[in-house]
Formats: sequence, structure tokens, C-alpha cells
Amino acid sequence: MTKLRQKFREHTGLSPYVWIVFYILPFYFIFQTSATAHTVFGIVMVVGFFICYVLSFISKGWLVYFWTSIQIAISTAMSLKFGYIYFFLFLAFFIGNLKNRTAFIILYIILLITTLSSIYVGFVTVHNRVLVTQLPFVVLSLMAVILLPVSTYNKNKEGVLQGQLEDANKRISELVKLEERQRISRDLHDTLGQKLSLIGLKSDLASKLVHKNPNLARQEIKDVQKTARIALKEVREMVTEMRGTKLEDEIYRVKQILNAAKINFVLEESPKASNISLIVENVVSMCIKEAINNVVKHSQATSCSLIIEQSTTEFLVKVIDNGIGISRPHNDLSGNGLQGMKERLEFVNGSLEVISKQGTTLVIKVPIASKQTEKEG
Repeated sequence: MTKLRQKFREHTGLSPYVWIVFYILPFYFIFQTSATAHTVFGIVMVVGFFICYVLSFISKGWLVYFWTSIQIAISTAMSLKFGYIYFFLFLAFFIGNLKNRTAFIILYIILLITTLSSIYVGFVTVHNRVLVTQLPFVVLSLMAVILLPVSTYNKNKEGVLQGQLEDANKRISELVKLEERQRISRDLHDTLGQKLSLIGLKSDLASKLVHKNPNLARQEIKDVQKTARIALKEVREMVTEMRGTKLEDEIYRVKQILNAAKINFVLEESPKASNISLIVENVVSMCIKEAINNVVKHSQATSCSLIIEQSTTEFLVKVIDNGIGISRPHNDLSGNGLQGMKERLEFVNGSLEVISKQGTTLVIKVPIASKQTEKEG
């Protein structure tokens, strides 16, 4: 029984349980009749519908359509006999969850025909008094039967497409990483291969000349040292270029992330970064990225503003959201990556301030780096 309940919930979520009240309402209509046989017939129909409804969710293949057909027959009988049309709502929900397009269209058309026919026969032919007394609810139920399957089907299809899009994005990310690894390996080969070969040749030559011609051997050793310094410089430049993140590129990614999270993005001021080292720009970009991740994951905000200002002595960035704020004291930067941001900024003599008032404001300040600081970085 536990497995059956888990499987039912896996297919439907909690929605059918919210509608459980509709399983109680039929008895009001059933007990309106004075005939015992009619009462027993109605109870059997309700129990049968419930069993078929559960079985239609947990079954596969042609059994799904078999149980659905029985439900349609029971719903039609309940409508004509007792004026109870609300079982069609269950069918509308179930049909909307079908993944097969052809099956959805066929069952949806059958559902519309049986629902409209039952209402028409109840009003025009049989003159069912119960249907007349609940006319507003009949109209609302008819609208739900028409709209609910389509909206549910489209929502599920959108979810499937979203999943496929996420898988495609993951695949693209893996391909990008693979291409980046190959590019790095090519750059390392082109940068170091020739110079390491030259270092090896000159080292062998110096070892042979060390006794025959010491002066020439010393010159070869100096060339080896010079080549090694050049190779080290090129490797550092290459690593810096790999790790570097341009501020303009990060702002573009921030906009994409916030748009995907349905958070309004406002860029109040964005001067082009100038007179700052690449490492400072990289650190600030990483801090902005971490701050935006916190906004998306934890803030519950609907709007986020990014302010970038630069003076002759300071580079200032503010990330402002209208979310729930941070409950911890302002001087407590543990959690949510704030400590990591603080440590990165300390590396470039920067500072981080967190203000939690009607949302959260992160203030990032970095002094304009001098040439000596840039060289050390």
C-alpha cells in the first residue's frame, strides 16, 4: 500500500488530494433519491470511479486508456442519473497530464463531447432539477473541463522542454570545458615547448663547455636563465588571461542570470573600468558573481540594482536587492560566500560592507591599484 501511495504521488503530486472533497459531494446527490437501488447504484459508481482513477495513474500502456474510458462512462452515468457532473473535473486534470499528444487530443475531444452531451441531455431532455439548481457551478465546471486539460498539458510540455534545455546547457558547458582544456594544452605546448627545448640544448652545451671554455659556458648559462625568465613570464601572463574575468562580461552574465530568475535588473551606472589592474577587475567580478548568486538563492527579491562608480582613488560597487535581508549582524560575514568575498578583497586592499535594511546592500570598495601593487599581484 505504501508503494502504491508513493507511485500515485510521484505521478500526480498533491493536486488530486486537494480535490478529495469531490468524492464526498456525490453522496449528497445520491441520497436525494428515495429508491434504495438507486442509492446502491450511486455508491458503487463513486467507489468504482475512485478505483479506476487511481489505476489510471499507476497503469501503463493501453490500460491507462481502458480505465479512463470506464471513468468517462461512470461520469456520464452520474450526470444523467443524479445530476453530478463534477467527476469530469478529475478527468480533465488526468487527461492534461498525458504525455502522448495523440492520446491527449483524442481523450480531450471525447471528454468535451461527453460533458456537453451530459449537460445538454440533463437540461433539455431529462429536465434534471438538480442541474438547474446548480446552474452557475455547472457553467464553471464546463469552463474548467475546457481549459484545465489544455493548460495542464502545456505546463507539463513546458517543463519537459525546460528540462531538455537544461540538459543541453550542461552538454554545452561540458563541450566548452573540453575545448578550453584543449586550448590550454595548445597554449602550454606553444609557450613552453620551444623554450624548454632551447633550455635543454643550452644546458647540455654549457655542461660540455664548462671545462673547455668556461667563459662561453657562463654565457650559455645566462641564456638559459634569460629563457627561463621569459618562459615564466609568458606562463604567468597566460594564467592571468585564463583566470581574468572582464567586468563588462560579468555584468552581461549577471543580467542573464537575473532575467532567468525573474528578478528585475537595474544597472544604474556602469563606467568602463580604467586605470585598474586585471587582478582587481577579476576580484571585483568574482565578488559581483557571488553577490548575485546570493540574491538569486537566498534573498527572495524581485528587484536587484547594480551601481558601479569610479573615482581617481577608489573603485566602488554596490549590489542592492529588495529581498528579506540578512538576519546576522553586519560585522558577521560568515556564510553565503561573504567571508570568501572579504578575503578576496583583502588581497587587493579592498573592503566589503553588508547593510541589511529593507533588503540587502553589499558595498565593495577597492582602492585604485598602483603599478607596484599590480606588479606584486
